[in-house]
Amino acid sequence: MATPATLPPSSILDEKLKRSSPGKIGAIVFAVLLIGGLGYITNRLWVDLSPLHETSVFPYLLLGLALLIALGFEFVNGFHDTANAVATVIYTHALEPHVAVVWSGLWNFIGVLTSSGAVAFAIISLLPVELILKVSKGAGFSMVFALLIAAILWNLATWWRGLPASSSHTMIGSIIGVGVANQLMHGASGTSGVDWEQVTKVFKALLLSPLVGFGAAALLFLLFKAVMKDPRLYEAPKGTEPPPFYIRALLVLTCTGVSFAHGSNDGQKGMGLIMLILVGTVPTAYALNHTVNANQVQTFAAISQQVISTVGNYVDPNTTVGDSGPELESFVSTHRFSPSTMLALQQMVGDIRNEATRYKSLGAVPSNMQANVRNQMYLTSETLRLLPKYGPKVNDDDQKVLKNYKGLLDNSTKFIPSWVKVAVALALGLGTMIGWKRIVVTVGEKIGKTHLTYAQGASAELVAMCTILAADGYGLPVSTTHVLSSGVAGTMAANKSGLQMSTLRDIALAWVFTLPVAALLSGGLFWLFSAFAK
Repeated sequence: MATPATLPPSSILDEKLKRSSPGKIGAIVFAVLLIGGLGYITNRLWVDLSPLHETSVFPYLLLGLALLIALGFEFVNGFHDTANAVATVIYTHALEPHVAVVWSGLWNFIGVLTSSGAVAFAIISLLPVELILKVSKGAGFSMVFALLIAAILWNLATWWRGLPASSSHTMIGSIIGVGVANQLMHGASGTSGVDWEQVTKVFKALLLSPLVGFGAAALLFLLFKAVMKDPRLYEAPKGTEPPPFYIRALLVLTCTGVSFAHGSNDGQKGMGLIMLILVGTVPTAYALNHTVNANQVQTFAAISQQVISTVGNYVDPNTTVGDSGPELESFVSTHRFSPSTMLALQQMVGDIRNEATRYKSLGAVPSNMQANVRNQMYLTSETLRLLPKYGPKVNDDDQKVLKNYKGLLDNSTKFIPSWVKVAVALALGLGTMIGWKRIVVTVGEKIGKTHLTYAQGASAELVAMCTILAADGYGLPVSTTHVLSSGVAGTMAANKSGLQMSTLRDIALAWVFTLPVAALLSGGLFWLFSAFAK
């Protein structure tokens, strides 16, 4: 019978899984968090929804179904992407498999809870503006369901094949598919419904992050070899014994950092869509940020008056405009500026100010007006975002006034309730602890031709952690999968260990096909759902 030292890595992993306890303490801690989190979510939903007095149960059924699918995406994201975070500590025997998975799940949970929300709304800004404004109608629901189901299907397909594909990449492809399908269905060119500038910005981050992962991990590994002379760092683990203490501490630290960063970045991708679901199903409770009180509304009104005066400096006195809403929607959708855009903006700022001051606080806005006021604020915010590039030249002082006002608008519409973060954190953490093994085996065994060494694991994890945290700070979605798997490949290349080109080919093909397949899936589903949702 083969001893552990002579077993191939996957056999060693199987032996460790059979012998190790399922991380009982960690599992108990997560179970307590799960029960407590579910209780908290239920309580907050009851507080938010009980005053609505809906006579129909349909909105609640639709809300439940949509939330189930959205959290299903985060669950799949958990066991698909987060497996990368535990691959190095498992294959270097720094942590027992079950302990590593539970530990990673807990730090994913913490990462989601402390996330900023910037990535969530960066994702939303990629969607066609006309569908966002119609999120409470059939087209809006068709969009959200098509996005989520397409992303889940592709993630499950690549997970089944053990391919480290990117959930971020999948989501971007799904968004493009919906945008193009929406335009084709309405007889347009098929491209104007997609904010290609934003898509390009996000896609650059997705394209560059694996290149950064490969190069930076290779350089860091070479730095390790130049500075740290301990030969044990550059040897494959012997049997199933854990590494020396300081190496083990470093590996556990990097696993923790990647798990936290993944939760902080990837966890937000579903949050923005969940907010669209909430706005579409129960706008009375979630269209506007009800924590904006009377004092803040007074400040908002004063700044609004300042903005009206500022925008007036750029309004052509010979310009007229009928309805300011369609004018701003046209500008945001097409990026074509006209003299009437500034007049429409000035009128919309005044309308929003009047609505806010009339009802004293955002929570007091009548239920049938909440979605309308939100759409006005959203259109105005998006107009202000695009003006510096497509509008008139605005001097620095006026630009500061407009930027300050945009921040107030975003605080009123771009918010994430704490229970949403808790729900996403639970789904992501739970997913981490269930279907992780397929991706772990690919990262740990099938990228390089030799067993992962301690220095290689630490280099890849450190680079992944820093890259994802930096992207989170800039509000850019990046792929944990691509950064880490390319980091492992970079260390193998730097060490001249050899690369398994068949695996790299499969990963590259998954990378190439993810965007078009996700786009075709979501576009087809959007067309199908729209046919039934008219």
